[in-house]
Amino acid sequence: MEVGRIYIVLFFFALTGNIQSQSCDTSEVRIIFVGDVLGHMPVLKASYDSGHDIYNFDACYQYLKPFISHADIAIANLEVPLAGKPYSGYPQFSSPDDLAAGVKNAGFNILITANNHCLDKGKKGLTGTLNALDSIKIVHTGSFRNQAERDSVYPLIIEKNKFRIALLNYTYGTNGFIPDEPVKINYIDTSQIKADILTAKKKNADIIIATMHWGTEYERSANEDQKKMAAFLVKQGCYLVVGSHPHVIQPIEIFYPDTLDSTRIVPVVYSVGNFISNQRDRYRDGGLAFEISFERTNKIIVKDFNYLPIWVLKGVLHNKYNYYLIPVPYYHENPEIFPISSEDRTKLEQFNDDTRKLLNNIPENFFYTTVKE
Repeated sequence: MEVGRIYIVLFFFALTGNIQSQSCDTSEVRIIFVGDVLGHMPVLKASYDSGHDIYNFDACYQYLKPFISHADIAIANLEVPLAGKPYSGYPQFSSPDDLAAGVKNAGFNILITANNHCLDKGKKGLTGTLNALDSIKIVHTGSFRNQAERDSVYPLIIEKNKFRIALLNYTYGTNGFIPDEPVKINYIDTSQIKADILTAKKKNADIIIATMHWGTEYERSANEDQKKMAAFLVKQGCYLVVGSHPHVIQPIEIFYPDTLDSTRIVPVVYSVGNFISNQRDRYRDGGLAFEISFERTNKIIVKDFNYLPIWVLKGVLHNKYNYYLIPVPYYHENPEIFPISSEDRTKLEQFNDDTRKLLNNIPENFFYTTVKE
């Protein structure tokens, strides 16, 4: 089976019901979110191409890339500054520009940058990150070179399939580092968020999405601050809230903000967990791709949403050592592609079982199909 020619579709029907009318001009936009892109040194070393003196991450994403291409918009959290050599890992990261290029090659077109590691290398590291992202033409939001830049490009407005989508991004903090002027970082502040949402509405945003760097690391449940902030964001008019930072998956909660309209739902994904990283402990060795589709008929609703468990293999596949992101259902459908050890199979299945049990409020009767070109 030729992996490059496989398309992955995950889908389950909307909780909101079908209100589609033949007389309406319908449109739809599908968006995918994943978690933390972490440039741990073992990850960098595994992807180093000494012959060309570059870091090539294409092998890491080869099994996931067809799924990402299914979306109109794909968003990841860049958890590290691209601050140049000498490269470093935790606790103060500095990663090569190739790390972001690899994410773009995998099909992602937006990176969020407001997180607790964005100031690991100070103002120079932050501006270097933004320059690097601009150089490879990948859209970003969450941190800015100065206030004037923030005023001109925030909230980020994405125009796709006749929708205007406002993407917000905030972090709880930056590990004690304070941004030197003139750089600006979006911190979680209810007054500022309220003002930003109002600006998004004035810019005629059809859909407002908040991505939040929040929560308690390694805790598999949302804390009270997350729950209160989620309720605040929903009340202010957000259509979706997606969280990162805990490095583990947290529950998905469905809000019903309009008591008179049961079709109006707002999913809150408290944490999508890790994306690519060297964290190997239980619960930390994977994450989610969360996919959502918005539809416009006579109004905008959540048409459907689903999640894909992704486990990270640290090991050898087909004689090549690397970090491989494995969509778990794809593994189940095509085990011959993944000749992994019994120990790794146990870890993959443990991750999958943990994820399914945690998200047991989300229907599991999705369709998983592979469709050849």
